[in-house]
Formats: sequence, C-alpha cells, structure tokens
Amino acid sequence: MRAPRPSPPGVAGRLHPLTDARANAALQQYESQVKDSFDKIVPVLKRIAALQHESTFIEQAQQLARQEFGFTLPLPILETAWVSQLDMRTLFAWCVFETYEHTSAGFFEQDPLGGQPGSDAAKTFNLFLLSCGFHLLDITPCADGRLAHAIAYALRLPFASVRRRSHAGALFDVENTVNRWVKTEHRRYREGVPNSAHDDTRYLKVVLYHFSSKDPSHEGCAAHGSDDALAASSGLARLNDFQQAVENSFCCGASVDLLLLGIDTDTDAIRVHVPGMDGSTNLQRWLDATDVYAETAGMTVEQARAAVERMVQDAAAATPDPGMVRLISRLLENNMSQLDYVRQFHQGAYSDAGHAERFIGVGIGFKEVHLRNLTYFAYMDTVEEGAPDLDVGVKIFKGLNVSRGLPVPVVVRFDYNGQVPGARERAVERAQRVQAAIEQRYSDLVQQGLMHALLTVRDQERHCPAEAVGSTINFASTGGH
Repeated sequence: MRAPRPSPPGVAGRLHPLTDARANAALQQYESQVKDSFDKIVPVLKRIAALQHESTFIEQAQQLARQEFGFTLPLPILETAWVSQLDMRTLFAWCVFETYEHTSAGFFEQDPLGGQPGSDAAKTFNLFLLSCGFHLLDITPCADGRLAHAIAYALRLPFASVRRRSHAGALFDVENTVNRWVKTEHRRYREGVPNSAHDDTRYLKVVLYHFSSKDPSHEGCAAHGSDDALAASSGLARLNDFQQAVENSFCCGASVDLLLLGIDTDTDAIRVHVPGMDGSTNLQRWLDATDVYAETAGMTVEQARAAVERMVQDAAAATPDPGMVRLISRLLENNMSQLDYVRQFHQGAYSDAGHAERFIGVGIGFKEVHLRNLTYFAYMDTVEEGAPDLDVGVKIFKGLNVSRGLPVPVVVRFDYNGQVPGARERAVERAQRVQAAIEQRYSDLVQQGLMHALLTVRDQERHCPAEAVGSTINFASTGGH
C-alpha cells in the first residue's frame, strides 16, 4: 500500500467547490462547545483546590463551579476538605459524569447535528440510500476514539440513518451482526420498513479501519499493531465471514453487499476500496479522498461531481454497480467538506495525533457521541465477552489519566426497548452486573480511587437523553450520582 498524503491545501486558500461552509461552521461550534466543557474540568478544579483552606471555601467553590460548569459540586467532598486533602480524584470523575449528562441532554434536546430521526436530513438520505439499492447502512468503525466522529463529521451522514457499532480493530461480532440482519429483514417482511422485502435492495455492511499519515508506525490501529495492510485485510475477512454466514444460513447472500473504507486519523481523508458488481474487493487498490480533492478543486460543482463519479468507476475492483458508485461518490463528496474542516480549524491535520479521549463508554448505545477523541468505545453485553476492547481502553487511559493521578472515567450504558415490559429493569441489572465485573477486573485501580463508573440506560424507542441510574460515586445528600 502506498503511503497516504496529507490533506491538500486547496486552491489559493479557497474551499473545495463541494464543501459546505455553513455546515463546517456549525460542526466546529458544536465540537468546541462540547470539548471545552470537558477540558475546563482540570483547570477549574485546580483553582478550587487552591481555595480549600479558605474560611468560605464551600461558597467560593460552588460559585466557581456554577459559573464554569453550570452545576454544583457534591457537598460531602467539600465539607471534609478542612480535615483532609480535597478528594480531587472523586471530584474529577464527578465532573466528567455531570458534563457527560449535560452533553447527552443537549444532543437529544437541541439536535445540534441535525440528523435526528424524522429530520429532513435523515429523510432525504434514507430516500437516496434506497435509490442506490440499499435498505440499510450498517457501519462498524474501530472503537478508537479518533473515529467517534466518522459518521456525522468525516462522512457527513445523518446519525439516525446509520446503524453504528464500534469494535476494536473494526472486528465486529459476526453472529450478532447476522442477528441484526435477521431483525432487519423480518421487519421488512412484517412491516414493509424501510421498504418491502420483495424490493430489490440489499443490506450494506461497511467496515471502517484507520491509519495515520503523520506516524504510520505508531499511531495506526493498536488492535493491528499499526499495520495498515493487516487492518484492511482483517476488516475484509470479517466482512466476508458475515456474508458467508448469511449465505450458509439463509441462502440469500445476494441481499448483502460489502464495502471496505479506510480513514486517516490525522486528516480525516477517507480511502475507498471500490467493490465490483461481482462482490470483489481489491486490497491493493483504493480511491484516496486527497487525490479526489486535488483533481477536482478547481472545477465547478457540476464538473466536480461528474469527475468524482468517473474516478469511483475507474477505481472499482471489477465492473462496478451503479448504485454503489452513486453512494461512494456521495461519501467522497461529503468528505471534501471534512478535509476543508480539518484545514480550516485544525491547520490541515489534528494536533492530537494520538489518543485524547475524555472517558470510556462501555455497553450498548451512545447514539449521542459523535466527536473525535471524546470517547473510547467498548461495546459489549458482558465484560467477559468485551474484555479485549475494554482492556485496550483502560491501557489508553492509564497513559492519559492515571499517569497524572487522575481516575479512569467509565460510562456504562445499555439502551432498551421501552415497549417491551421489564426492559428498563433488565437494562439496569445489566449495567450493574457490568459495573461489578469492571470493579473486579480492575480492582487495583478501583481501590486506589483511580477508576469510577457512571451507570446509564436509555429508551431507544424515544428521542431522549441517557438516564443515570447509579454510580461508584454515591452521595445521597446531593441528589446526584
């Protein structure tokens, strides 16, 4: 594989003709707002720590917290500061959890990305996807936090239109994916949603692996030892296993299509291994968004779109499927905006080339997380089955937080179907079991106050924020976690 190149600077400092400048500005505002709310925690707590021996410490601390965070701090911690050192580890975790809850509420109540179910953007894309011959888009990015923004930012897709579930190395669980495919097809037969089962459309499964143009030997995918070729080949193998499983079990593999994508975590440029109509994918052949940008930067919008489509057709592993060409062309067009986004607001490449996540997300859900390096995902039903993903996350946070004396913040999350009797209670029980397993697996960190967990659940049938149902931090008098 040839080495990726950094995002191009554009023509005379101008944006690409396919770039949506208004969307870039809105996305940057949201990114800054959310990340700043997490990143101010340490500086503000340092200011509070300096006040702990003042006679009016509690009043000053609460005033500062309200002013900077928008919430107050737990009194039991503040009230003991005069007889012992302020428990900064617990206070830090508390603030991370409160900030996450505020972020979740804002996402669902304000729809800052404009992609909620029923939105114009979601409806428009859903119709476009069907017109391309696909009734569902299921994407598995790597669990690396540098890909958490892949759907809403890098690919510019409405989050409600994509089934997303991240896994370390993008190595999704084949059996679980087959089960989700079965549910999708069953709903098409029973309800005709999103279209009739007799319509000639397919279920599109996508793997999104990653690599680094800045430091390919160290900042690539940790699950694959920063080996780009291995990341791509492993992703393709998992895709083929899924398709084979459907064919072996249901004799209708034609209803499943596969797509392999890569993304440069430094510039957000995607590479597409354009498949042939026969289902073939060439690991040594791809279309790089940086090449597309450079080739089309001086064109009109109409010329650029026509050129992108020609480039997609020419890059196919075999005779291409017209619907797949249309979809890939749209993804590349959307990525032009993201290349300019990184150029506009991050000088062409992210300064945090490595990990800089703010918390670990464990369980199933997190529809509200769409920002780069905000969350490391560890999707799982139980800690036992998801241990490899979680271990990677804890290792990352030992470098990010524990090395500085700060705890690892873990948000446990299980979504449930509110229409099913007892579903919420079972989701709470699962969260509690996962918390207990985490405390046992990482007992050394827990005992030192270097790991805290917030338990949350959410009704996936409603457009509502996550609900906090427990925590390793319990202060009955505060009414908080």
